[in-house]
Parts: sequence; C-alpha cells; structure tokens
Amino acid sequence: MDLSKPDARRRLLEGLIEAALEAGAEINRIFEAGFEVEKKADESPVTIADRAGEAIILMALAALTPDIPVVAEEEAAAGRIPVVDDRFFLVDALDGTREFVRRGDDFTVNIGLIEDGAPTIGVIYAPRLRRLFVGDAKLGTAWRREDGQTATTPLRIHKPGRTPPTAVASRSHVTPEVQAYLAAIKAGERVNIGSSLKFGLLAAGEADVYPRPSPTMEWDTAAGHAVLLAAGGQVFAPDGEPLPYKKPNFFNPGFLAVGDFAAPPLAPFMPKGD
Repeated sequence: MDLSKPDARRRLLEGLIEAALEAGAEINRIFEAGFEVEKKADESPVTIADRAGEAIILMALAALTPDIPVVAEEEAAAGRIPVVDDRFFLVDALDGTREFVRRGDDFTVNIGLIEDGAPTIGVIYAPRLRRLFVGDAKLGTAWRREDGQTATTPLRIHKPGRTPPTAVASRSHVTPEVQAYLAAIKAGERVNIGSSLKFGLLAAGEADVYPRPSPTMEWDTAAGHAVLLAAGGQVFAPDGEPLPYKKPNFFNPGFLAVGDFAAPPLAPFMPKGD
C-alpha cells in the first residue's frame, strides 16, 4: 500500500476503523459477560478483553499492511516487540483497563500509525459510549461519529480558545503536579475522564489543555495524538518540544496536549527525579 497517495491512506483508514469497531464489539461482549482480572509484571491490570481486542486488530493489520510492523501493548508485555523503522503501528486495544475493571464506560480502542517519528493516522473508539474519533494529520482531516450514527462531524479546534481554559485530566492520575499546573495556568472548568477520550475532547474543542506529568507508553498516546494533530492541536514533551515517537522502550516520560491554547512547558511541574 503506497501511503504517499491520498486514496491509499483513505482505504487504510477505512480498514483501521473496521478493525477498531470489531475489536470494540468483542470487548463490549466480554464486558457484559464478565471476566477475570490478572496482573502484569508491572502490577497493572489486564483482562481477556485486552488480549481478544488486540488479536482482532493484529489480524486485521496483517491483512491490510503486512509490511508495516506493529507494536501492541500485550504483545510487548509478553516480550514480542518487532524491529521498527520509519513507519509502524502502535496499538492499545483497551486503553483504560482500570475503567473497564471498575465497570466504567470511558475505555477505548486505539490504533495509531507513526511515520518518520510522528503520529499521522489515528482511530479512537469507545465501545460503551459508541464514540468514534478519526484523523489523518498528513491529509489534514479529522472527524467524529457519535452513538453509532452514520453521519460524521468534522473536528477542528475552535479559535480562539476559552479564557480561562477548560482542562481535561485523567480519572486515575490526578496528582499534585497536575493540580499545580492547572493552578499555574488558572484553568477554569476541569473534566475528569479516562483513556484516550481526553484527546478526543480536545480535538472536538470541548477542552483546551491536558497535562500529563506522569509516565505513559507510546501506544497510550499515538492514536489520540494523531487525531488531535489532524484537528489542529498539538502534543508536547515536557521540555516544550513536539512529543517524538520511537523512543527507547516506547516510553513517554510525560506530555502536554493542547487545542488552541498557549500553554507553558510541563517540565517545571514534573515529579522530582524525572
């Protein structure tokens, strides 16, 4: 598949959407049927839904783009990490496993394409909420679909942003550093929500800033980052430079995602030792 051609990129995006919806349907089936919770080596939770959703996506990507390597969360946890080059996928089939385990609704399926160190194509699907966010930063197109409808709504960051800015933050990682950053920028309303849906809210213009001074992995951010870029937003490393990908161990020390908001760097608010 020649991804230098817009038609090829559109066909790929259609395939990724289909894979995300299929994985989401299986994850939703497991959610309703019940499941056991295990612990990975890092003590984070994992369920059969994580693995089942990932298996569906890996099979779809093998058929769509067999020449593009895939780094997927559960495969990586099992030590199966391919050699990657300038183009590879990052997959988190169930982002927000803690929300899933708590029987919350705001967990997501995430597929992101990295090209030349930056996320370019992203698909986020929330199977319980039936919200779909899609973007291709190279084509400059992004859209969302709500509640399983067929109609789509373009995503474009509202300009100018709100004053004071509306912040979005994680349900599970509201740390003193996050509180200090939001106080420093005099944030107004704050929306707490799990998973990559936070990127979707920024891309939809429903929030302006998302600080995350605690670590994540690249598969946690790639899809949302791509959607946000395609909608006109940005994601920065703590030093204020664009957040890069293909880092050692695919590790993110922290990041700052913004819509139309001139946010100060996150570095002064990072936990000590980071």
